[in-house]
Amino acid sequence: MARPRRERGAAMSGEAEARLWLDRIRALPPGPPVAIMNVCGGHERSLSMLGLRALLPEGVRIIPGPGCPVCVCPEEDLADAIALAMAGGVTLVAFGDMLRVPINAPKGEVASLAAARAAGADVRPIAAPQDAVAIARAAPSRPVVFFVAGFETTTAPVAAMLAEGVPDNLSVLLAARLTWPAVAMLLAEEDNALDALVAPGHVATVMGAEEWRFVAERHALPVAVAGFSAESLLAAIYSVLRQKREGRAFLDNCYPELVRPEGNPTARRLLDEVMEVTDAAWRGIGVIPRSGFALRGDWRAHDARARHVIAAPPRRRAGEMPPGCDCASVVLGRRQPDQCRLYGRACTPRHPVGPCMVSDEGACHIWWQAGVRAH
Repeated sequence: MARPRRERGAAMSGEAEARLWLDRIRALPPGPPVAIMNVCGGHERSLSMLGLRALLPEGVRIIPGPGCPVCVCPEEDLADAIALAMAGGVTLVAFGDMLRVPINAPKGEVASLAAARAAGADVRPIAAPQDAVAIARAAPSRPVVFFVAGFETTTAPVAAMLAEGVPDNLSVLLAARLTWPAVAMLLAEEDNALDALVAPGHVATVMGAEEWRFVAERHALPVAVAGFSAESLLAAIYSVLRQKREGRAFLDNCYPELVRPEGNPTARRLLDEVMEVTDAAWRGIGVIPRSGFALRGDWRAHDARARHVIAAPPRRRAGEMPPGCDCASVVLGRRQPDQCRLYGRACTPRHPVGPCMVSDEGACHIWWQAGVRAH
């Protein structure tokens, strides 16, 4: 697929390049409606905040998919993190998005890490794995548990953190997930209505563009890796639309500045050294084969579950979304955020009910921030 960056030299601005790709999209011959899924919260944020959907021809739909790791974090793991924090004796650290994610719990009981913190538990938000190491080193006699929820882009730095060496008092409660198995599960469903995929640029920088070749070769669907700028996203949309119109399906890398076919060899090696791939539960969705990570070998000594007795109280609706919440359907692209029964009514960023309205990578949160209100 031709790249305007190569055609026009280095002088074209990002805005001009975006216009060029938009012109190319509009110049494509008309065809039947097309549903394109993106699987990255960063992509969804750019698409929504830049208003790119409204610029596309009629009949081209961009559907947010499973691009929010916080949204699919198993409720059981979050309940364990809350139980650990509430038991006292440990410092629980997690990326900030996780703190407000609610679990199903009886009224009056602690239902989030933020509520645990308000109740006196030592819960601290962090921005990077190095923050967890610093907190552990600052208090070497106190156990520190790093609750890790994320996709490959989060998990690789955690693997690097462990490989570089961490204080003995630091352990990890791992709830990390692989992105592509969820997409593979969706595409394997007979009734899926997807016509093409825009693959996540961040994940591809780590795992490589080739990881998404299965979409074209196994499912005969166009696929293009995109970055987060308007021009990169529009280039990817043009690529998959052109493939669709021409009756072809192949993998196109529209983010070659940072994405190599094989990804980042060092990051992949560290992931392989420190972690193994396992079957894993996704909140509201169920178990997806070989879609999660676990510590392997000597690294299991840093598994929080091996170090601590975790006694989360039994809960009704364990593993499910809150009553009335359609977050799982939104994550799987079966409903748009504003089609959720609670969107903008009982569920808003100020009073989130489901994780999709909590996280900065959640489609509901992004749509609300972009000004989309309930029907």
